[in-house]
Amino acid sequence: MPKMVFIDPDGTRHKVEAPVGLSVLEVAHRNGIDIEGACEGSLACSTCHVIVDPADFGRLEEPSEDEEDMLDLAFGLTKTSRLGCQIVMTEELDGLTVRLPSGTNNMMG
Repeated sequence: MPKMVFIDPDGTRHKVEAPVGLSVLEVAHRNGIDIEGACEGSLACSTCHVIVDPADFGRLEEPSEDEEDMLDLAFGLTKTSRLGCQIVMTEELDGLTVRLPSGTNNMMG
């Protein structure tokens, strides 16, 4: 089974199993990782914003226009920012590393 690493804002690393077919957001929630996901993965917010390790960024599919629009609202946006609900785990993404931003902008509340 593929694995992935979440890095908390304080630098703490969490290596977890990441079943194929689950989104990074779903993997986070299954493992008690603190990602909000206010819209429950419906691409209506930016609270599942993650910063993908630059070494892994090229392995991801291109973001959709809708994802890019939501990313514009994300706190601490970087060149390798993505929404966790839009990254679906595959065998090829084994070892994916993402950093959690230090905050989120929740427009849902």
